[in-house]
Amino acid sequence: MNTTTPRLFIAATEQNTGKTTVAIGLYSALRERFRRIGFIKPVGQRFTEIEGKRIDEDSVLIRDTFGTEMPIEDMSPIAVEPDFTRRYINNSNRDHLARRIQHSFDRACWEKDFAIIEGTGHAGVGSTFDLSNASVAHLLASKVLLVTPGGIGRPIDEAALNKALFDREGVEVIGVVMNKVLPEKLDAIADFAGRGFDRIGLELLGIMPMETMLAEPNLQKICENTRAKFLHNADRERRRIKQVMIGAVSSANLFVGVGEGTLLIVPGDREDVVLAALSRSMEPDGGPLSGLVLSDDLRPHPRLLELLGQTSLPVILSPMNSYKIAQRIHSMTIKTLPGDTQKISRIEDLVARHIAIPRILEKIGCAPVRATASNP
Repeated sequence: MNTTTPRLFIAATEQNTGKTTVAIGLYSALRERFRRIGFIKPVGQRFTEIEGKRIDEDSVLIRDTFGTEMPIEDMSPIAVEPDFTRRYINNSNRDHLARRIQHSFDRACWEKDFAIIEGTGHAGVGSTFDLSNASVAHLLASKVLLVTPGGIGRPIDEAALNKALFDREGVEVIGVVMNKVLPEKLDAIADFAGRGFDRIGLELLGIMPMETMLAEPNLQKICENTRAKFLHNADRERRRIKQVMIGAVSSANLFVGVGEGTLLIVPGDREDVVLAALSRSMEPDGGPLSGLVLSDDLRPHPRLLELLGQTSLPVILSPMNSYKIAQRIHSMTIKTLPGDTQKISRIEDLVARHIAIPRILEKIGCAPVRATASNP
C-alpha cells in the first residue's frame, strides 16, 4: 500500500457533527497548497446508486464539487447496506474488506500530493465488522483530526473516549476541531475548551461558528422525506427553507409574523388559506413563502391550482397529514448536496477562516507543494 502520500483521516465524536463540512473546506483550502489531492471515504452508511454501484453520498459530493479525476468506486469502496452486518457476522471476511480499502486508497490517491480520508460516525463505528474508524485509520497509516460539536464538558468527555480507541490502535490524534459553536460564545469556548482539550493531550486546531444556512433543508429533500411530488415549479427544488408553518389559523391571521423563506403546510381543501398564499405570491416581491405543501393528498379547486401555477411559488403534494410533514422536516438530517453552491461557498469560507490549516500540516509533518494549476 502507498505509504508516502501525506494524508489526514477526518473522524468525529458522533454522527452529523460536521466531518463532511470539514472535508469540503480542507479540500478547497489545500488546493492552494497542493497540486493534486485525493479523497476516499472507506466505509459509507448513506449511499446512492451510480452505474449499478452503491456509492457513498459524500464521495459523490466531493467528486461533483471539485471535479476529481478518480474512479468513483475507489472513493467509496465499502457501502454498508441494510444486511451488511448480518452477512459479515455469518461469514467474516475482514482481510478481504481490508485489502479492498487499501487497494482503493492506492487508486484514489495515485500520484497525489495529499489525501483526505473521511470516516463515518465516531471512532468505534464499524467495529461490528472489524473495521472501526480507528482500525481503518491504522490500516491506512493515517493521523487523525477529530471533529466535535460545540460546548465544553461533553465534547471533551467524548473526545477522550474516542482518543482512547485511536490510541489502542496506535493511531495519533493530532487535534480537535469544534463545529456548530454559538457565535456569541466563540471566544469563551475557545478559551475553556482549549484548556480542557489540552488536559487530555489534544490541541484545539479550530472552532467554527454555527451557520444557520447549513441547517436549512431544500424543497428537494423535503419532497423525498414526505413522499411528496411537485405540482408546480419543480425547477425551484433547491430553494432553502428557513422556517415551517402549518396553516391552522384563519387566512386573515396567516401571515402575522411570517418571515422570508417560510414553507407553508396546509390541507388542499383549506381553500381560504391556499387563496391567501396565492395572493401573497402574486405580489411584486413574490411574498415571504419559499414553498407550499398541500397535505393529505388533497388538491384545491382546479382553477385555484391553475392560478398557483402562474406564480413562481413551488407547490408540492404529500399524502401525509400536516403535523406528520412538519415532524418529518424537523427531524431531517440536513446534508450538503452536490450543486448547493451557496452552502459550499460558505463552508469553504468558514474552514479557511476558522481552522489552523498550517498548524495541521505541521502536525502531519508535510510541506505543501504550491499549486501552479487547477487541482484535478
